[in-house]
Amino acid sequence: MTIENEFKILVGGYFGVQEMDEYDLKVYVMKEIEEYIINFVKLNPIEDYDYNLEALYIKDKVSLKRKLQDSILTLRKINGPLELEHMVKLKLQELKNDL
Repeated sequence: MTIENEFKILVGGYFGVQEMDEYDLKVYVMKEIEEYIINFVKLNPIEDYDYNLEALYIKDKVSLKRKLQDSILTLRKINGPLELEHMVKLKLQELKNDL
């Protein structure tokens, strides 16, 4: 996996967690993911890569399903709450059933 793809997954995961309004502690998890992303970028700088532009693209253009899938991967990377991971899986199942 490329560094760019890993960054995209982390950012998608951040926005996926942001969509989990039913989880009361999501703000704390988002802060933890944000710190993880900042450290990731410091350790893996990419020349001529606009991180902010990519984050805006992910926020606005990537599907909710993809962001939720990314959030599962991201939560595992940061050893996030299993309860939240389970809630994300349930929300993905609901999206699948709505189709």
